[in-house]
Amino acid sequence: MAVGRLFTHPDVQQALRREPPPGAGRVRRFLARVRPPRFIKLTREGKYFIGITFGVGFAAVNTGNNLLYLLLGMLLSLIIVSGVMSELSLRAITVVRRLPPRAQVARPHMVEIEVYNHKRRVPSYAIEIEDLRAGQPADKRCFFLKISPRSAQIAAYRRTPARRGRDHHIGFRVATRFPFGLFEKSRELAADGELIIYPAVDAVKLPALSRGRHEGQSGALSRGGGDEIFSLRNYREGDDPRDIYWRKSAGPQLVMRERAEETQRTVEQVLDVYQPAGGADDAWRERFERNIREIASRSVAHLKRGDAVLVRTTYGERARADGSQGADPILRFLALVEPAPALAAMGGAGAAASVAAPASEAAVASEAVAAPASEVAAASVAPVELEAAPASEVAEALAPASEVAATPTSAEVAAASEVAAVLVAPIELEAAAAAPEVTVAPVSDPEAAVDGDALPEVAAVTSSEGVVS
Repeated sequence: MAVGRLFTHPDVQQALRREPPPGAGRVRRFLARVRPPRFIKLTREGKYFIGITFGVGFAAVNTGNNLLYLLLGMLLSLIIVSGVMSELSLRAITVVRRLPPRAQVARPHMVEIEVYNHKRRVPSYAIEIEDLRAGQPADKRCFFLKISPRSAQIAAYRRTPARRGRDHHIGFRVATRFPFGLFEKSRELAADGELIIYPAVDAVKLPALSRGRHEGQSGALSRGGGDEIFSLRNYREGDDPRDIYWRKSAGPQLVMRERAEETQRTVEQVLDVYQPAGGADDAWRERFERNIREIASRSVAHLKRGDAVLVRTTYGERARADGSQGADPILRFLALVEPAPALAAMGGAGAAASVAAPASEAAVASEAVAAPASEVAAASVAPVELEAAPASEVAEALAPASEVAATPTSAEVAAASEVAAVLVAPIELEAAAAAPEVTVAPVSDPEAAVDGDALPEVAAVTSSEGVVS
């Protein structure tokens, strides 16, 4: 139906310029530069009409019949009229779209298309609008039978996305077969638009919370309005009677329950985004998309229960949402996440190597520091060795004297025996003092007694001989 403009329309809409693909040849780049503003395509009826026109013209030339020439002129005039009328229908038309705020895989959504006719007197007929998306075939069209001057027409089409990610709209293809349906004339208008396709969400049943928890929340160590009991106190005037703890209220004194403040539980989920070293095949991509769908489903279930959700990837990206924000931050993050190449995983090892390199340099530096310390230690040991060296030289100098003294004389033997006697006497006195008292019976043999009295001298002589020899 004809309505006023609901959207802002530009006065003149620029033609869509299609850039040639990377690596295109010179011919394709030239054709993309000189692309005509209009495109004409023959319909099935138009092919028949052109064939009939050629036949009538061939017959008119061969026969020279004026009626055939008149018929040929009428057929050619229909072609000219068709071109003029279709051009009038396509001129001064602008098209805008209204995308939904969000879309989801496997769930249909509506896209509204509004066409405005800027002409003052001439309406546009049989207008077909085709929404163009980058990298995807055009499969959705809206048809407008008549667009009155200075008025707009609104139509909508339903679309069900098959994959998540960015859905980039680049423009429109406006076509018409007015007035005879012999030719389809079209033009392309530029109109950018982007729609984020969220991953699909399945129904997930989460395990039940422990007893005493409410809607995924837990009590904190502070007073609040939760369901758990924080402490008990006596009743005061103005307290809510619903908080009276009747089990403890014995006698005239009433006991009140103070409730604990509730805090949200945070659920963290991790998504592995690194591709295998050999490259990502179809099986890996399918498993990757399945993991995204599972994380999205569990995140929505936790948010519905009242939990806060944190989703992070092994690449370091993260997104957080709670009940106040809804599931949009998490679903948008999962819709735009892309697999990370295997080189990124190797980059972590490279970073570790770069970190290890300074550590090795530090070890070398420590060795360099240790080297002077060892040199200092060597320098400190050197004087000791130098001091020890004179001592050894003195010992070597005294060695001949000791060798000379190795041949004792009779005077030296006598002196040595006296020294031995002096050294043995204190030892015998100490032993006698330490030994217990012994009662000795009289000896009947005086010779044995004499021999016993002579024993110390014999021992002394023996000891002196031992020292000298």
